[in-house]
Amino acid sequence: MAGGGEVRVLGVWPSPFVMRPRIALNLKGVEYEFLEETLGNKSELLLRSNPVYKKVPVLIHGDRPICESMVIVQYVDDAFGGAALLPSDPYDRAVARFWAVYIDDKWFPSLTGIVKAESEEAKAEAVSQVFAGLQLLEEAFEKCSNGGNGFFGGDAVGYLDIALGSYLGWLGASEKMIGIRFLDEAKTPLLAAWAERFKADAAVREVMPETDKLVEFAKVLMAEWKSAGPPAN
Repeated sequence: MAGGGEVRVLGVWPSPFVMRPRIALNLKGVEYEFLEETLGNKSELLLRSNPVYKKVPVLIHGDRPICESMVIVQYVDDAFGGAALLPSDPYDRAVARFWAVYIDDKWFPSLTGIVKAESEEAKAEAVSQVFAGLQLLEEAFEKCSNGGNGFFGGDAVGYLDIALGSYLGWLGASEKMIGIRFLDEAKTPLLAAWAERFKADAAVREVMPETDKLVEFAKVLMAEWKSAGPPAN
């Protein structure tokens, strides 16, 4: 195995963040052991490996833990051979990192805001933000792919594809739950076609959760949020 040392990934199946290192390792052809954490009951290995945030994913290479999903993706890119996940040009690398941060900090919170909305007005605003973000990402795809490549970074799945593509399962679950199609071929044709290519990639298929399973899991989460009530002042 390239890179040397045993590779393990700590995670839970519904997490888009856990998908990221698994896709990266698959793309690099690295064998690894996936250690499923029990939801709501963090293992001693997880707490020891990520004492700061105490959350998944964690990649353990040999006896060295690496935390935070996109940090892990970059580590996998640097530590193992095979096709590069990040662009070679410094500017293109910076652009890819910029959009990855935007996806996590701005776009995905608007998606989760739909199911967390406590009013129809808040729900409508969150839906609007999801569409607006996808339009920005449509434009980013056209620029990053040079208008003709199949993926953000070229003709194969790369860093930015992993960043956005890991959310496609939850995007599909949201579409099914609220009856709105977000990846519309008429509005965002490039992203719609890209999403199908991404999900069909061999490195992605085996780790992409089924939509129906995510919907059922989301219903459980929503019930827990409602039972917990609003946070105390």
